Amino acid sequence: VPAGGGGSLRVGALGAGRDWRRRVRVRVGVRVFARYSSQSQDFSSRLQDRAGELPKLVEDLLQTSISTGPRGAFRMAQGIQALLGVGGEWLNDFSKTANTSEGIPAQMRLGLLSPLYLRRLFERMGATYIKLGQFIASAPTFFPAEYVEEFQNCFDRAPPVPYSEIESILHEELQRPLDSVYEYIDPVPIASASIAQVHGARLKSSQKDVVIKVLKPGIEDTLVADLNFIYLVARVLEFLSPELERTSLVAIIKDIKESMLEEVDFRKEAVNMEAFQRYIEAMGFDRQAKSPFVYHHCSTKRVLTMERLYGVPLTDLDSIRSLVPDPELTLVTALNVWFGSLISCESFHADVHAGNLWLLRDGRVGFIDFGIVGRISPRTWAAMEIFLASFATEDYNAMASALSEMGATGNDIDVDSFAKDLQKIFSSLQELDTEIIVAAARSSDATAVSANVVVDERQMNALFLDLVRVSESYGLKFPREFALLMKQLLYFDRYTRLLAPSMNMLRDERINITSNKQTRRMN
Repeated sequence: VPAGGGGSLRVGALGAGRDWRRRVRVRVGVRVFARYSSQSQDFSSRLQDRAGELPKLVEDLLQTSISTGPRGAFRMAQGIQALLGVGGEWLNDFSKTANTSEGIPAQMRLGLLSPLYLRRLFERMGATYIKLGQFIASAPTFFPAEYVEEFQNCFDRAPPVPYSEIESILHEELQRPLDSVYEYIDPVPIASASIAQVHGARLKSSQKDVVIKVLKPGIEDTLVADLNFIYLVARVLEFLSPELERTSLVAIIKDIKESMLEEVDFRKEAVNMEAFQRYIEAMGFDRQAKSPFVYHHCSTKRVLTMERLYGVPLTDLDSIRSLVPDPELTLVTALNVWFGSLISCESFHADVHAGNLWLLRDGRVGFIDFGIVGRISPRTWAAMEIFLASFATEDYNAMASALSEMGATGNDIDVDSFAKDLQKIFSSLQELDTEIIVAAARSSDATAVSANVVVDERQMNALFLDLVRVSESYGLKFPREFALLMKQLLYFDRYTRLLAPSMNMLRDERINITSNKQTRRMN
């Protein structure tokens, strides 16, 4: 370079630097374009491969949209409002943690898709999404563990609807003056949830005390709109991403939709209740157990009038002792009735928490609220029998074999290794806190009772999640009915620790578990 040409060198170097950066940007741009172009071509080819399915998809979308009607637009507006509300909560929480030394918690990095904020969004969205959240909480074989754990806190709480609106629904459904059916109706509800509201009443003709369960106004339309929207999203996702078909996403959504729509048709709950009472009578349990009688002349799809039972929950030890001399026999009765229903009834009660399982004033066990029931296949029950027997004897190899049969996916299972992992899980069962229930039973504060029961339920679900995690690590996938069964067994384990701490419910000779012990069967 000639002397004195430094300036020219610097200018030339600067120009060269710009050219170099320009060439790099071009090469990077070409590579990025090529990559996305390739992905776009793959996506286009997948769409072309599925072009034959497009008319069916369009037809399905149109039919679903038509069945949704104008309610869909209204729910969309409500959804946006809920999204903005929870989004504001996330931004507020994010701003508090963004500048801290700990950094941004993992819980917040997923935004509104994180378990915590998704659960809050579901609660704001109301009935459908609360029920969906409860389904997630009860189906650990379908959903990631962190979501199952978080949705244990998805509470079904809703302010009561004014009695004037309930009265209008009763008039509309019964099509006659209410004073010709009921002597009186208590305008103050006994309970209010997202879907229904319950009022005490007395029948005019028989002077019998009853409870009236009334579907809240607009709930059915809301459910249909919400479930149709969820179904449409699932259908489009499966069409755009065929890999999702292996997850049976649409099939799961269909099952959820069918289950939820059954829950808002009180005629189905009446059928479940009457089937259970027929089973009780056929098995000779009618002097030991009872479910409410249904009054059909004042029951419809949206109104369920049933006998009012008086009693105390199975967690109220002091009250139980005042009603019967031996609380242990009450528990034995409840277990025999419930276990028998698994094989001798059309369905089994799948929600035996303390609010739904009572000791009645006459000493019988009352099974209440048949909105959630389960049906068990013979194959699952055969494996379940072996599982229960092996659990009672702590034979973990037999337990591993039974679970392998129940959740078989075609993989070869190392039974010995699986058995050792199961032993570690179930050894923790003895460590679950039983004092929580005792404290709840003796507390006069209803809020405290509710909170304590929730804590205990979370403990039980944590144990079940451990079982599912370990089983999935061996390639096992359990049917949802297994999850329902296990949850009820864990409830009964809690009752056993409270009412009969020295009893082993799976080994006690007074309790009939396996089908070969059943002396009578329903036709």
